[in-house]
Amino acid sequence: MAPDVTEVERALLALAPEDRAAVIERGLRSLDDVDDADQGEVDAAWRAEIDRRVDEYVSSDTPSVDADEHVARLRAKLVARDK
Repeated sequence: MAPDVTEVERALLALAPEDRAAVIERGLRSLDDVDDADQGEVDAAWRAEIDRRVDEYVSSDTPSVDADEHVARLRAKLVARDK
């Protein structure tokens, strides 16, 4: 018979912090729809997306905006909208 949630929680909390973190990370990964075999495909898709975005930025005449300036603009829009 499988242990109940209370027993598992008690055992988890009895572990050293680094062991607890490892168990929790493994548990969280088990909830993902993507298994380890598909992770290579996911990584490749992200690399392709990053390359696409960099290429778009490099080939574009659109000026870049400093991150702090962009955040300030967004905050100003939010403040104006809340009034």
